[in-house]
Amino acid sequence: MSFLVLKGVRKSFGSNTVVHDFDLGIERGEFITFLGPSGCGKTTLLRMVAGFEQPSAGQITIDGRDVTHLPPNQRKVGMVFQAYALFPNMTVADNVAFGLKVAGQPKVEIRARVAEMLDLIKLGHLASRYPYQLSGGQQQRVALARALAVRPQVLLLDEPLSALDAKIRLSLRQEIRELQRKLGITAIFVTHDQEEALSISDRIVVLNEGRAEQVGSPFEIYNHPRTRFAASFIGTLSLLEGEATGAGRMRVEGQEILVSANNDTPGTPLTLALRPEALSLMPGRGKVNRLEGTVEDVDFLGSVVRMRVRLGSTAVLLDAFNDPAAPPPERGSAVAVHFAPSDGQILEAPMAQAAE
Repeated sequence: MSFLVLKGVRKSFGSNTVVHDFDLGIERGEFITFLGPSGCGKTTLLRMVAGFEQPSAGQITIDGRDVTHLPPNQRKVGMVFQAYALFPNMTVADNVAFGLKVAGQPKVEIRARVAEMLDLIKLGHLASRYPYQLSGGQQQRVALARALAVRPQVLLLDEPLSALDAKIRLSLRQEIRELQRKLGITAIFVTHDQEEALSISDRIVVLNEGRAEQVGSPFEIYNHPRTRFAASFIGTLSLLEGEATGAGRMRVEGQEILVSANNDTPGTPLTLALRPEALSLMPGRGKVNRLEGTVEDVDFLGSVVRMRVRLGSTAVLLDAFNDPAAPPPERGSAVAVHFAPSDGQILEAPMAQAAE
């Protein structure tokens, strides 16, 4: 049995259901990310695990213990909020010690634990400062240390990096991941930033309108999205609409190609998703598909050159490495786009749409 289990969890506010019969098992020490746009239910799910919201239906268990209706202070869960939520009238050390004092820990043990936590986040020299004297990144480190000080079984992080600038976000997300691995703690991270999700997660739960569109590793989510929503929300891609012409074949813009799908009913509508890096202007090993088009635009992105190739009523994006000895084709040039059948992904309907 998984360490943290959400089974049939549903949450409604009046007639509005924001989480629909959600099922997920999380292993001990796993780093899970809830990823999706605003209003998809990711923070509501996190708050139900924390105990700040009660499920309308379903069950939540941690290490085999049913915590569905327990208050937050009885769940052995630590939470880091987006807005830091530090006490402004307390020093850094007192903020970290707060949960330990509430739990009635002896003063000697509190001092030792606070020193340990501040050393862990490398802020021991700032123990006597107040939150207003810290940078945003330092404040979030203190919030993280406070959540970890009480030795929680599960660490919950609700968009903890969204208020920080890009450089600090990058360094702090790496620190959070390193700390999580070092402590071996089970963690759930909420974000709408796909790069964050891909870079630090063991598994990603892609959420859409309160349902899990797809659950998988970053590699699986990026390279093998199952639905149009999951494919379009993660990374850049092109969607080609066409129809099946037989087993493993489809027609796109009047040109027939091979696909990895087995639908052999001619006329069946199909949507093919292609990542820019999968396409090439030159044939290569396995790249048996060829679509003719015209270069519509060329963007120089440093190490990568991105081209938009018009195939007719639709266009695809193609990424090529910058080669100083081989300039990219000019706008208006006739080209052929090559890719392997396995480079494309036939998409299913979104979960929300399929459930209607």
